[in-house]
Amino acid sequence: MRLATRGSPLALRQTEAVAALLRAAHPGLEVEISVVRTRGDRDESAPLDQIGGQGVFVTEVEAAVADGRADAAVHSAKDMPSVMAPSFVFGAVPPRADPRDALVGCALADLPAGALIATGSARRRAQLAYLRPDLVFRDLRGNMARRVAAAGVGGVTAVVVARAAMERLGWLDEVADVLDPVDVLPQAGQGAVAVQCRADDERTRTLLSAIDHGATHRALRAERAVLAALGGSCTVPVGALAEDVETDGGGRVLRVSGLAASADGHTMIRLGREGDDPEAVGTAVALALLDGGAAAIEGFDVTPAGSGAGR
Repeated sequence: MRLATRGSPLALRQTEAVAALLRAAHPGLEVEISVVRTRGDRDESAPLDQIGGQGVFVTEVEAAVADGRADAAVHSAKDMPSVMAPSFVFGAVPPRADPRDALVGCALADLPAGALIATGSARRRAQLAYLRPDLVFRDLRGNMARRVAAAGVGGVTAVVVARAAMERLGWLDEVADVLDPVDVLPQAGQGAVAVQCRADDERTRTLLSAIDHGATHRALRAERAVLAALGGSCTVPVGALAEDVETDGGGRVLRVSGLAASADGHTMIRLGREGDDPEAVGTAVALALLDGGAAAIEGFDVTPAGSGAGR
């Protein structure tokens, strides 16, 4: 099996982990990794909304699968656009790492008044501004090494990163604080890895199904449904987190939290719903957010995208 991926250290680490899972599930299977350089990798300085949003990390990798240069693509699930072309499916979503955000350089409680925070995420910036209106923000992009190194340089007090990325890179000792989702709700798909393949490639889908983690896959479907129905992306402040929880009767249900905010954090709408169907409960959360005021926030598309969030 040929796996396409971005060439960043984090992307390679994630793809190597997927390859190891495949080899363990199918002894004798040969797995090759093919690196694709994306537009987002080529331009590490421009804001994402100026060079294409989330798709800048995905389009070229998808193309390698579409034209037969690779059998599957390994993505950070949070980088995926909310609606996927019907010619693709998620063949596997392995077990998720910790989805929470983290701070490098200084803990949230220790940030001094007027501290400078570096992040390229509108979602992180809005939620931190809501918690601490005194904070000042600087845009920051690039690979994880570049971002982590920015803490303490040029007046930057702290950098916001995904804890899962720090764990996969073996850098947890650099983490000063892990942010509670009650305070900062993660991006849809954060901490999850999505393995994408062609919908008509039955061989690859069968091989990938052996490493799929059902609970994580369901959670991802629900979170992507929130994003799709809001018409949001990484360029507007949207968060979503789905958790598989036990009901009072001993059954299992998806509990989905969603968030929509204005860029400055002055408007913050957050609520949750529970249900069994991932797309249905995710869409219900998005519609409730729109009814609760998100429709009036600049950047949100009030026309729901339905259930096109991809399976």
